[in-house]
Amino acid sequence: MDIKQEIESLRELIRYHNDRYYNQDDPEISDYEYDKLTIKLRKLEDEHPEFISEDSPIRKIGGVAKREAGVLVNHNVPMLSLQDVFSKEEVYSFVEKILKEKADTVFVVERKIDGLSVSLRYENGQFNMGVTRGDGINYGEDVTQNIRMIKDAKIKLKESVPYLEVRGEVYMKFEDFNAVNEKLEAEGKKEFANPRNCAAGTLRQLDPQVVKERKLSLFVFNVQDARGISFNSHSESLDWLRKQGMKVIEGYKLCRTADEVWEAITEIGESRGSLPYDIDGAVVKVNSLSDREHFGATSKVPRWAVAYKYPPEEKETVIRDIRLSVGRTGRITPTAIFDTIRLCGTNVERATLHNQDRIDELDVRIGDTIVVRKAGEIIPEILSVVKEKRPEGAVPYTIPLVCPSCGSEAIKDDVLVDIRCNNLNCPAQLTQHILNFVGRNAMDIKGFGEAYIESLVREGYVKDIADIYYLDRYRDVMIEKGLIGKEKNTDKLLAAIEKSKDNDIDRLITGFGIRNIGRQAAYELMNHFKSIHRLRDASYEELITVRDMGDISARAILDFFSNPDNLDILSRLEQAGVNFISREDDSQVDGSLMGLTFVITGTLPSMGRSQMEELVKKHGGKVSGSVSKKTDYLIAGENAGSKLTKAQQLGIIILTEEDLLKLL
Repeated sequence: MDIKQEIESLRELIRYHNDRYYNQDDPEISDYEYDKLTIKLRKLEDEHPEFISEDSPIRKIGGVAKREAGVLVNHNVPMLSLQDVFSKEEVYSFVEKILKEKADTVFVVERKIDGLSVSLRYENGQFNMGVTRGDGINYGEDVTQNIRMIKDAKIKLKESVPYLEVRGEVYMKFEDFNAVNEKLEAEGKKEFANPRNCAAGTLRQLDPQVVKERKLSLFVFNVQDARGISFNSHSESLDWLRKQGMKVIEGYKLCRTADEVWEAITEIGESRGSLPYDIDGAVVKVNSLSDREHFGATSKVPRWAVAYKYPPEEKETVIRDIRLSVGRTGRITPTAIFDTIRLCGTNVERATLHNQDRIDELDVRIGDTIVVRKAGEIIPEILSVVKEKRPEGAVPYTIPLVCPSCGSEAIKDDVLVDIRCNNLNCPAQLTQHILNFVGRNAMDIKGFGEAYIESLVREGYVKDIADIYYLDRYRDVMIEKGLIGKEKNTDKLLAAIEKSKDNDIDRLITGFGIRNIGRQAAYELMNHFKSIHRLRDASYEELITVRDMGDISARAILDFFSNPDNLDILSRLEQAGVNFISREDDSQVDGSLMGLTFVITGTLPSMGRSQMEELVKKHGGKVSGSVSKKTDYLIAGENAGSKLTKAQQLGIIILTEEDLLKLL
């Protein structure tokens, strides 16, 4: 691929991920991976100005790329995390250990805000840089322009000190969080799970205006570095920061004994329900800055502070209903609907009951009083039933063996204890089934997001996956109705659909959504059978001989191809011109990597990860998404990250792209 093609390919990929993130609120990659793409594109455009285009997603004025998002900045002072403690005994142990060494120690106990940690740097009294925590040691992300959009951030200090660096927490008040989610709900977009997730996602936005609209808040809680001014204690530094106009952490207390520290922690815990923002603990710090120097830090945490984490909030409520929903794979999930309670900063009125076994285990019934908490502070979970409050006449609940969406027979899976609807074209499964089909691991139809799918399903243009390849018949009416957008967007999507017809059949097999058949299994099936027709006609005995194919997977394939509706879809896909024959050239497959498992990480010099994955598979190797003891080789590029660290710890052989090519 030449430079111009690489630049165009990167632009197309970034535009696709912009749509997933900003328009659909359903990103497929992490912020870090996205930032690496934009940095790589900017570098290529800077090195080859002859290919610069105003249409580039990183150069659009007024678009989402208004700044150099994701630029990595070295930390001047490490942004260490704190040692977590979870009991009164651990708190007393920490305090007494400090007092044993320095009997006159004063402690500060303050709220631990549940947000995103940042450092703010000032030169000559002027704010000039904001940095996220990142890895805490080496670097974080530059979020300067977004910090400027936060009302609580002080841009100019009253005193012009030569240099000041403070650490703060970006968070969201409950009312602002609720307003964001109400807007997302009105727009039909995915809502945030909690204020912390919303704050973190917003601070990494490419458009500072979004940050301003969402009304992030900021508390400053520590001086990291100062030149031209000195402090003796933490509380003294907070008083000075407050005089500079900064919004500092509220409600902190000075304590001298373990009893006083625990009393302060208890008071903070009792105030949680009345605060306008969420806290996830209390921090206990040594107040004297010289004492902090004395106690020092490990490579990960300071020895002069701990964070006490409160147990998850638990509240009682009453179940009013149990509702059933159907997922993409047909799995029927029961959800308890109960009187609204507030947990960890959000209103909660439902929680999954998982399956019939969990319902039986809890013995939960409609009308029961239940105890609910948020597992991991995020997911509502029913802990128990208060049986002494059970109303008369409450009866055990049994999930009926009928699909609540399409009325088809539902089947209990004795192995996975799930109840499933076996109708692949069940309306409740359709949107998610199509989303899987068009996704990058399957047919990879770029730009075909959930919002478009829902519109086409709602209007009746897509009733199954085969209908996708007949959408060109409705081009004009789709443009008229604006289902995909204007003419340019519609033609672009139709072109992507047409292009996907030439995919190799492993992508098509993945797109079928057969239970337990993911991309790797689809590749093995393609290698073995070479065509959809041969796979359709395969017997159980033939299927079970395929590499890594077990009994459950083989039977799922047989079930799929025995369904008349699925056979009709296959026929229409073939009539539309979708490729049904493997494009693998047997002469190119030498089996030199047979029996070996690889993990690919980082940015490779000359090919994308998917290209490297195809290369490994072509030579008989297996590609896994995570490093384990079963991994034989890690193929590592730039910015390899945690997978490289884990591979080194496990003694796994590390290869570069060049090493693998030599190996082949």
